[in-house]
Amino acid sequence: MGGRSGAVRLTPEVFREIVPAARPRLPGADAVLPYLRRMDEARSYSNFGPLLTAFEARLAERFETGTRIVTCVNATQVLTLTLQALDLPADSFVIVPSYTFVATAHAVIAAGLKPWFVDVDIDDWMLQPDTVRAGLAAAPGPVSAVIPVAAFGAMPDLDGWKALRRDTGLAVILDGAAAFDQARQSDIPVVVSLHATKVLGIGEGGFLATGDEDLAARVRQLTTFGFRGSRAAQIVATNAKLSEYAGAVGLAALDNWDSDRLQYLRTSRLMRAAMTYLPEVRFQAGWGVDWVTSVCSVRLPDGTTDHVEQTLAAADIGTRRWWDQGCHTNTAFAGYPCDALPATERLGQSVIGLPFAIDMDERQISRISGALVTALAGL
Repeated sequence: MGGRSGAVRLTPEVFREIVPAARPRLPGADAVLPYLRRMDEARSYSNFGPLLTAFEARLAERFETGTRIVTCVNATQVLTLTLQALDLPADSFVIVPSYTFVATAHAVIAAGLKPWFVDVDIDDWMLQPDTVRAGLAAAPGPVSAVIPVAAFGAMPDLDGWKALRRDTGLAVILDGAAAFDQARQSDIPVVVSLHATKVLGIGEGGFLATGDEDLAARVRQLTTFGFRGSRAAQIVATNAKLSEYAGAVGLAALDNWDSDRLQYLRTSRLMRAAMTYLPEVRFQAGWGVDWVTSVCSVRLPDGTTDHVEQTLAAADIGTRRWWDQGCHTNTAFAGYPCDALPATERLGQSVIGLPFAIDMDERQISRISGALVTALAGL
C-alpha cells in the first residue's frame, strides 16, 4: 500500500465552487423565534390570529391610505380567487402576456376563464395598454379582463392601465408577483408573491392589495370556506388562509426589510459594475438602482442564450430562463389563442437569468463576468 503512484492529484479546479442560479435567504431562526414565542403564549396558530393580522396591517402601511390586504397560501391562488371574486362571465377571455411565468395563465384557467396570449414590448418586456386597445377588435371572443405583469419586479405604467380600465370597462389586475419593492398603489388590484425566491419571502404565500373594500371582502371569503361574519358557508369557496407560522416569518422579514433592501442594492450594483465592459449584457431599466428584485434577468444578443448558457454551465455557473420561451409554448396552454408574438419569441432567445443572491460576493460576481466574457467572445 506504500507509494503514491495511484493518487489523484487534486488541483484547485476540482474544488471549484458551483455558483447556483438562485440562493434564497429567509429570516433566520433567531429572528423568527420571538414571534413563535408570542404565538405559543397566545395559543393561536391559524384562523387570522394576532401575528397574521399584524403582518397584514404592516403590509398595508406600505400602500396608500385605504388599502386592504388579503393574504393567501400563494400568489397563484390569490390571482385565481381575485378573478373569481370579480364575478366575470364564465369562459370569457382574459388578456395576458405570453411572456410571463406560467402561474399567470394557470390562475386564469383555474378561475373558469380563458387566457388570450398577447405580445409584450421588446424594450421593457411588458404588456402595453395601447397593444390591448389595438387588439380588442380582433379578440377571439368576449374579453372581460386583462392582467399586465410586472416583469421580474419592474413596475408597468399604472396610469395607462387605469385609463384603459376607464375607457373599456375591462377589469385590470396587476400580476406583481416579483414587485414587492415597487408595489405601492392599490387602485389597480395587485397580487404580490411571498415565495421563498422573492425579495420578501416567507416560504410560500402571497397577498392581494386593493383599495376596493368589497373586492377584498369577497376574496377573503373565498379563502375561508365561504364564511363571512358567521360560520355558515355562504358561497362555494376553499381554504387558502395563511397560518400564524407564516405570519411569524413575515413579521421577521419585514423587521429586516430595510437592511435587506440595502444588501440587494449593493449586490445589484456590484453586478452592474462587473458588466461595465460588456455592453452586450443589458439590464432592465432601473434594476438595482431604482428598484430591487431577487433575480438578475439580462438581455443578450438575439439567439445567443443557448451558447451562453452552455459556456457558463461548463464553468459551474448556473443560469435560469425564468419565463423560458413564453406561456404559449407550454403544452398545457396549446389550445388557447395567441396573437403574433415576435417580441416574446425574441426575448425567449435572448433573456437569461444570471446567478443572483442577496449575499453574493465579489469573487462570485467576478467569475460570472469572466465567464460571460468568454461566452460572448466566442460568438
